[in-house]
Amino acid sequence: MKTKLLLIPALMLFSMASMAQFHIGVKAGSNITKVEGKSFKDEFRYGYSLGGFLEIRAGNKLVVQPEVLWNQYATRVDSNYSNVYHNVFNGNANVKLNYLSIPIVVNYKLIGSFLSLQAGPQFGILIDQKKTALQNGGEAFKHGDLSMLAGLNFKIANLRLNARYAVGLNNISDLPDQGKWTNQGFQVSVGLAL
Repeated sequence: MKTKLLLIPALMLFSMASMAQFHIGVKAGSNITKVEGKSFKDEFRYGYSLGGFLEIRAGNKLVVQPEVLWNQYATRVDSNYSNVYHNVFNGNANVKLNYLSIPIVVNYKLIGSFLSLQAGPQFGILIDQKKTALQNGGEAFKHGDLSMLAGLNFKIANLRLNARYAVGLNNISDLPDQGKWTNQGFQVSVGLAL
């Protein structure tokens, strides 16, 4: 009897999942970013992006796409400030910021299922290599980044091509009285729906 009672919710969940059209996939790409602020060079630098995505159909024109990504942003400290920030950046002019990013974008289909506009927020947790993932997550509000994404998504069979622009909305500086620092840049990626 208990087996039959468990079978009914399992069948209901299976039928709901089969009706909700979704795809899961993996993606990789390049980040072309800079940190905007008086302490950094006004130039874009290259980093990388790796992770996975889920596409959940929410109607004829809309697809909700949550993702989990490892994003590396790179920048360079302006030479005028190397003496001031020597202890902060350990004398290294190149700075690499590693984020565990969670974008939640909405795709609005423009041309059939081939071309979509994307927009949505991206939440990022700055990862310190010396700490565990749980410790980093506990500092998400102190070392977090909130960005807004907008771009295009191209769908060719199981292949996904994304081009986005990200604008940081919050101050990522942890130093007192040094002005506002924000991330911004382009994200280009190739994904494969499984």
